[in-house]
Amino acid sequence: MGQFAVIGLGRFGSATSLELMRLGHSVLGVDADGRVVDQMADRLTRAAIADVTDRDALAELGLPEYDVVLVAIGEDLQASLVCTVHLKALGVKVLWVKASSRAHHLILAKLGANRIIHPEDEMGIRIAQVLSYPMVNDYISLGNGDFVVEIEASTQLDGRTLGDALTTDPPGAIHALAVKRKGETTVHPTDQFVVRTKDTLILFGPLHYLKNAAPKLR
Repeated sequence: MGQFAVIGLGRFGSATSLELMRLGHSVLGVDADGRVVDQMADRLTRAAIADVTDRDALAELGLPEYDVVLVAIGEDLQASLVCTVHLKALGVKVLWVKASSRAHHLILAKLGANRIIHPEDEMGIRIAQVLSYPMVNDYISLGNGDFVVEIEASTQLDGRTLGDALTTDPPGAIHALAVKRKGETTVHPTDQFVVRTKDTLILFGPLHYLKNAAPKLR
């Protein structure tokens, strides 16, 4: 279970927060509007009313202890930027920020945001999926709980065979569709295929088995 903080509980922030909760994570939701916080309080692990442009108010929330802090503030450019500056100064380890324009993006990049996102309303769920499974570069839902995911092999996988890395019970629940390495693609690799660090693995299987395999792929 990861610990995430979402600052700004508009449509995007709320959607992301609720999906993270559904995925089994701990979520702190923060907003300056008390009515919004009241509406979300029973649905999140913790909810707080705070002026996100006030460094002292942010410091009281213990945000550096969270795995990821997502600034999901909407159109208030000044609040977004000031909040980002404060969070970096407080030592937040991983900071994701929603950008509303190209200029906003460029400034956030200069401020050191780890990832800058330009979501549509419905993208909250997708961002939550990526936050929940950080080893996954991309994924496609095929329906009925089946997914195709793209994973970059970690140093932990270097030198191991696919058969060893993708052991499941029952056997064969996860299938390797392809492995990409330095511009070359091996289609339908065998279980004896030896994985190297930074290989890109294209895997197919039910979400349940992919989730169970995730700790071995980090």
